[in-house]
Amino acid sequence: MQEVLITYETLFELLKRERERSDLQKLEPGFFSDTISYIKDKKKIIDAKSDSVFAPEERKKTERQLENIYKIIKELYEKREKKIIQLALDKSRTQSNLIDATPLLKEEKVFFDAATDLLDSYRQAILYTVLNEKLPFMAPLEEKKQKTEFKSALEIAKSTRLVRFSYHVPKFVGPELEEYGPFEEEDIASLPAEIADVLINKGKAEEIKEE
Repeated sequence: MQEVLITYETLFELLKRERERSDLQKLEPGFFSDTISYIKDKKKIIDAKSDSVFAPEERKKTERQLENIYKIIKELYEKREKKIIQLALDKSRTQSNLIDATPLLKEEKVFFDAATDLLDSYRQAILYTVLNEKLPFMAPLEEKKQKTEFKSALEIAKSTRLVRFSYHVPKFVGPELEEYGPFEEEDIASLPAEIADVLINKGKAEEIKEE
């Protein structure tokens, strides 16, 4: 028998823990895949044909449970979403490497990196520009895809690649004097395409492609 990794009770307990604690809680790396498998199993019960007199009641019970499962997953995501945004705010404001990102799932790490990059970009474009006695230049949303001197965070995100490190890579400086790393084996990071290509070509990292 395959071990049951996710149940209604475990999902509820994870949500309860996320509600009660201010810090982002650690989830198992396979949380999303295990949750999807659990939902599929529930749907199989609903779709199953049976001559048993108990089948209709069992389907109704499972349908109600599935509705609650969706609500739990949605709230769990939103609780974590809020905490990840706060982590990104802390990272952007302090520029500290002491922010604990270990509880992040790999998919959430991409979200965290993108949110941090976005906040950094606008902090640079507004705050630091004003401190340098210059007017901020903010391209309207509909013009962000045009070629301008201002490189928006959205454009940066589109030119990044998600990579998994194969070896330890010490801290290094990018072409625009931005710092990256250090990275350990199996670390996952979203990096500018030109930097990711160099690491991949040197065999230091491999690209994680979306399926």
